[in-house]
Amino acid sequence: MPKVGMQPIRRKQLIHATLEAVDQVGMSDASIAMIARLAGVSNGIIAHYFQDKNGLLEATMRHLMKALNQAVRERRELLADDSPRAHLKAIIDGNFDDSQVNGPAMKTWLAFWAFSMHQPSLHRLQRVNDHRLYSSLCCEFRRVLPKEQARSAARGMAALIDGLWLRGALAGDDFDIDQALQLAYEYLDQLLAKQVH
Repeated sequence: MPKVGMQPIRRKQLIHATLEAVDQVGMSDASIAMIARLAGVSNGIIAHYFQDKNGLLEATMRHLMKALNQAVRERRELLADDSPRAHLKAIIDGNFDDSQVNGPAMKTWLAFWAFSMHQPSLHRLQRVNDHRLYSSLCCEFRRVLPKEQARSAARGMAALIDGLWLRGALAGDDFDIDQALQLAYEYLDQLLAKQVH
């Protein structure tokens, strides 16, 4: 019988081991045995907590998405002003937080996107994540732009964030985060320059 209070500790161990395994060999080659070995547990523990590798990937992605949401929320809470531009910059910055642009996280996001095209539960999770970004952006743009322009601006900014992040992930150690942020800020300023006075 497992010790009381061990479930969150074990789950966290296994999620971190999954990130490490994906970083080392990729999702396809990250076997249950390898993940269990990295976590220092038996293979059966993974089945006990997550059923299978897809369940473990889903939990790992929920962990990364929670870190992303927290990164955005913390930046928004620290804002000196309540302007839409400040909130939009906080959303951009959160998407390029250290929790999202380290090697294991980037490789796991890439694997998740690939797997989500074929796994319904992962596809749903991806749609939730996409909608959350679009909705957050749209809400802020709506404060200064007419409805349709706000929606268009949110779609464009979401695509730019994803595109810059993807290019960075594929660049690996050469990812220039400052340059990505600067490009996103410049695009943001162009969008906000269209606001109605």
